[in-house]
Amino acid sequence: MVKQSKKQIIMEKGLNRNTIVEKAREIFAHYGYRKTTMNEIAEGIGKGKSSLYYYFSSKEEVYRAVIEKEAETMKKKLLDAVLEEKDPVEKLRLYVVTRMEILHELVNFHQAINSEYLHNLDFIQKMRKRYDNEEVALLKSILQLGAESETFRIEDVELTALAVATALKGLEIPLLAAHNDISIEHRIDRILQILFFGIVKR
Repeated sequence: MVKQSKKQIIMEKGLNRNTIVEKAREIFAHYGYRKTTMNEIAEGIGKGKSSLYYYFSSKEEVYRAVIEKEAETMKKKLLDAVLEEKDPVEKLRLYVVTRMEILHELVNFHQAINSEYLHNLDFIQKMRKRYDNEEVALLKSILQLGAESETFRIEDVELTALAVATALKGLEIPLLAAHNDISIEHRIDRILQILFFGIVKR
């Protein structure tokens, strides 16, 4: 009889990296990074810690895989939402609405880009910088399209993109924390009315 390797045994039991990451996403979202343990993740996948350590050397490594997966999900959904739309106003609206709705779903990613406690993790700092740069770049492309079509009146596209990105960060907590009968999209539409048209009577 041929002796099976540990890898073969684990694979036959239906365990793989994606299975671990998906279950870890749920556990981290529920308990947060600080309170989650490798024991809880192992129990969540119904395996011993030895099976978990076959794929990941530490809790931080599992968390990194979770955040990277959610970051890719965020990026893909945002691009899918805006790429087909031609109208700059609707493109910007879709970007903002989709961004907030996704952050509401991707609890771990949202915590990663906002929590001061996680700032000491090197990969979090790099991820935040990459996310900020990608957000400003995408907003800049939308605003540039609006400026070129004379839909938007913008003197400095890059500075405006940075201002919009900063404003969106400031709106995350009040928008996502609000618990009432008004949907996130409806609340965002109200804010966008101010963003697009201001409050000065014309």
